[in-house]
Amino acid sequence: MQLTDEDPARHHNIAYPMSVGAPKFDLVPVTSQKDLMLNTARLHAEQEYTRIMALVAVLQQQADDIKRRLELTDQVCAAKYSFKTYPGQKYWLFQDTLNGGTGLTAIGPTEWVNQRPQHYNYIVQIVWLGDYTWQEIPGTRQ
Repeated sequence: MQLTDEDPARHHNIAYPMSVGAPKFDLVPVTSQKDLMLNTARLHAEQEYTRIMALVAVLQQQADDIKRRLELTDQVCAAKYSFKTYPGQKYWLFQDTLNGGTGLTAIGPTEWVNQRPQHYNYIVQIVWLGDYTWQEIPGTRQ
């Protein structure tokens, strides 16, 4: 049986045999090829998913940090203090158990010349940022 082609010089480039004496033509193992394609696709998709989830974790942390800054800003706005605050300066937020409510002070729990007031329960040290929000200084939560 002889298959015909308009250009016999192309026969070596065709993916199927054109004559009886041509090299053996094997069927493509479609099932194993599909398995390979599926496994490769899953591997790449899983890698991409892992990379995206790492980015999501970073964005979630940033969102949590902003939310915490807004919570601290609300606490400072509700706090009692009678001095001018400056951006970039560190202050302490405290609970006043004697008078009730919260207060803001520039003097930390270990910075008192005499004994610190017993009715001050220090909460956290904070810094006023340039965007008018307050940020917790890590490791100062009491």
